[in-house]
Amino acid sequence: MAIAEKVVIVDFGGQYTQLIARRVRELKVYCEILPYTASAEKLKAAEPGGLIFSGGSASVYDGDAPQCNPGFYDLGVPVLGICYGMQLMARDLGGEVVQARNQEYGKTTLRVKKSNKLLSGVDKQFTAWMSHGDYVTRAPEGFEVLAESDNTPVAAMADDKRHFYGLQFHPEVIHTPQGKAILGNFLFGVCNFSGNWTMENFIETTIAEIRREVGDNNKVVCGLSGGIDSSVAATLVHQALGDRLTCIFVDHGLLRKGEREQVLETFEGRFHMNIVAVDARDEFLERLKGVTDPEEKRKVIGNHFIRVFEQEAEKVGQIDYLVQGTLYPDVIESGTATASVIKSHHNVGGLPDDMKFSLIEPLKYLFKDEVRKVAAELGLPEEIVWRHPFPGPGLAVRVLGEVTPEKLDLLKEADAIVIEELKNAGLYREIWQAFAVLPGIMSVGVKGDRRVYGHTVALRAVTSQDGMTAEWYPFPYEVLERISNRLVNDIPEVNRFVYDLTTKPPGTIEWE
Repeated sequence: MAIAEKVVIVDFGGQYTQLIARRVRELKVYCEILPYTASAEKLKAAEPGGLIFSGGSASVYDGDAPQCNPGFYDLGVPVLGICYGMQLMARDLGGEVVQARNQEYGKTTLRVKKSNKLLSGVDKQFTAWMSHGDYVTRAPEGFEVLAESDNTPVAAMADDKRHFYGLQFHPEVIHTPQGKAILGNFLFGVCNFSGNWTMENFIETTIAEIRREVGDNNKVVCGLSGGIDSSVAATLVHQALGDRLTCIFVDHGLLRKGEREQVLETFEGRFHMNIVAVDARDEFLERLKGVTDPEEKRKVIGNHFIRVFEQEAEKVGQIDYLVQGTLYPDVIESGTATASVIKSHHNVGGLPDDMKFSLIEPLKYLFKDEVRKVAAELGLPEEIVWRHPFPGPGLAVRVLGEVTPEKLDLLKEADAIVIEELKNAGLYREIWQAFAVLPGIMSVGVKGDRRVYGHTVALRAVTSQDGMTAEWYPFPYEVLERISNRLVNDIPEVNRFVYDLTTKPPGTIEWE
């Protein structure tokens, strides 16, 4: 993706790295994240107008501490180091970093000693979020100390001549109220960006990029599920290529209740896309027999999904590209140099090495809320714009253990009840993602004065901005009561209902 104004965030393993990216984008500047192991050549090829070094949990003096290529400082662009990133910059450029006698974690009062472009407009004394065990005791030659705290003599530093800056605190978190303004000072006052990255700009740039990559004659298929990600990806490609796009809707039997009918009505009927609907329910369920491991489920589904595509592509004709709705959190969670694999995503980790298509992933640098903005800009209906995320493997990862037709039917009914009640209560748009889970727990109950041995249904509902972190949703008790009553009364096989109160981390949003 060719972007005129771009920041590259060099990730040193910080827990807030993705949050830095979000804050930069909220300021309408495009950014990408690269691992600290990237070469100077790769970083230069990204053509950044500025660099941000993220925080990290290591000490700069640890033997295996993350380091950066010295060439990063020679690109001739402004650099902002945050927390570990500042300490690394200080050490690399001749300053001194030591273990702090009084470590700082949490809200801290900072005092501005000298104002400049970075701290322009910031109060002389302000609150910031600290999280560090080391600190800079002496700034490198050429740097001025901008701010201090009671326990940190160099809380912010600047070398205006070389455009190198460091912050010991975290400007990206909400606990630093003036942090966004400080980031804006770096982007607009130091890097001289204009802040021109909007969703309208993204759409225009992406459509042009798709046309350039695909060329004038090649044809494309898209795996259209009806979820927000694949819907936006398909619409972007359709606007770029028109009838050269064929959408293949694979009913693998793992969809929500009524989803097949809704997808076909919307995209075939309303948007006039070329759609091939494939009934592959029996094939997928046969391959999932006896499979209980979550990662194996994803790989079984991912591999067969591509095989079905290949079969359908042969019927359509020569197909050169496959469109996927991969998002940036999918890429990050599936493993980078600084992020271990939490779980492979259907859009990232489950694809066979010998697939016959080249990939087009027009959303792979976007967060979920940005995708929703693109969807609204494209004119997609509200029920798609605000649809909750749905995993590529579908209900297979919400049926814990082996997937069977009976369990799927039960879960579809349970999930439909949950979503209906959330909409009835006016809560659907307040919640990032909500769904029913069938954990495979059987328990004794009583229905109609008779002993029953039935299924437990779990509810997972979270609030989030991008899926990287999440909080459980604090339901009014009466809503939980209605959901519980309907589940145990409307579904004969269910006799127990539980609500998952786990944040992410430590839990993931999906149970598998």
